[in-house]
Amino acid sequence: MSALDERRAGFQRYKEDVKRRGKPFYPYAMFHDTVMSLVVVLVIVGLAVIWRYTDILGPLIGPEADPGTRTFVPRPDWYFYFLFYLLRIFKWPESVILATVGIPTIALILLLALPFVDLRTERRLSRRPVAVVAAALTVLAMGVLTYKGAVAKEAIPSEVKAAIPSWEKKQGFQGNKAAHDGAELFAESGCTSCHTYLGTGSSALGAPDLTAEGAKNKGVQFQIDHLRCPPCVNSGSPMPAFKDLGNDNLRKLATFLEASKGPK
Repeated sequence: MSALDERRAGFQRYKEDVKRRGKPFYPYAMFHDTVMSLVVVLVIVGLAVIWRYTDILGPLIGPEADPGTRTFVPRPDWYFYFLFYLLRIFKWPESVILATVGIPTIALILLLALPFVDLRTERRLSRRPVAVVAAALTVLAMGVLTYKGAVAKEAIPSEVKAAIPSWEKKQGFQGNKAAHDGAELFAESGCTSCHTYLGTGSSALGAPDLTAEGAKNKGVQFQIDHLRCPPCVNSGSPMPAFKDLGNDNLRKLATFLEASKGPK
């Protein structure tokens, strides 16, 4: 008998013994779980040490944040790229709930229910075509969405600013210098990363379309107060504060928003 045949025979005897007598959780399964947990902890500690003392994983502390920046384009961490791209697909305020809550929750419920639904003892991949295809499609979908999220290009300020003349014409505030300057600030400050305006930009976290914001007649002072401290005016608002833009710029932005009554 060859060494391979001996190993196969030994493994078969082991399986028959386990099937006949069972295998206690302690110490077998507990030992395996402990070893795996230790490996995970050591990997995390190792990565933390590498991050702390080298630049392989990037800088330990990045540059100080500039709340008044007009050029920064927010991007999620790589493991959220698939959700990031889902938001680009379901960009309308009415459907954004599908990308942020609906699809991930349904996927999680299906994953939790799987052990209670799939009770087959067969584990050979060739005998489980539905499970294999479902797993492959899931991995493929996640991979494609992650890749598209990674390479997705945001509308840079210069591209958004190119739309300002058409905004002025459609909204009818040509000649209003304060509104024009506010529109440029709106483009430069990355507002279209979360809001949409006359078809430009993308909705994120349910941020409303601002095309007809001025039709609500909230007033310039309200807009200034909201821009300066969104949660102070709208409790629970996830919108960041723009007080670092300064009072003059805030007034220009507020004038632009109030001049946005909707297409004429």
